[in-house]
Amino acid sequence: MIARHLVDVHVLLTRQDEILLSLRRSGDEFDARWHLPAGKLEAGEPAARGAAREAAEETGVEIDPADLRLVHTAHVVSPTRDSRLGLFFHTERWSGTPENREPDKSYELRWFPLDALPDALIRYPALGIAGWRAGVPYSEFGWAE
Repeated sequence: MIARHLVDVHVLLTRQDEILLSLRRSGDEFDARWHLPAGKLEAGEPAARGAAREAAEETGVEIDPADLRLVHTAHVVSPTRDSRLGLFFHTERWSGTPENREPDKSYELRWFPLDALPDALIRYPALGIAGWRAGVPYSEFGWAE
């Protein structure tokens, strides 16, 4: 069988010099670690629309997909998880007030200064945030040298 890659969409919601993160609630090694609003792209769904959908499902904010700008792509592989391509979209425009809409998947949402991100930030979203801030459009993680 040929391995397939999942496509994840992530949203970097920022205001002034802060970014919104979600504290994951899960039964794995990522429990109580910080992540961006994100999820898997659904079949037949355009990526920007999927990112806006995920942000709405997780935070309650409404984003026009036209206001999302692709800022980083990460190609991530792991021996214990499905391989994936992560698309990171940035926006400073949305309507509504972010609130935790998925308490079964997230302990809380919190704004963090961009220059003081939490130590417990999962490496995958950290790649996207760092790539966006540095203007680097692509990264790879987990591949053998």
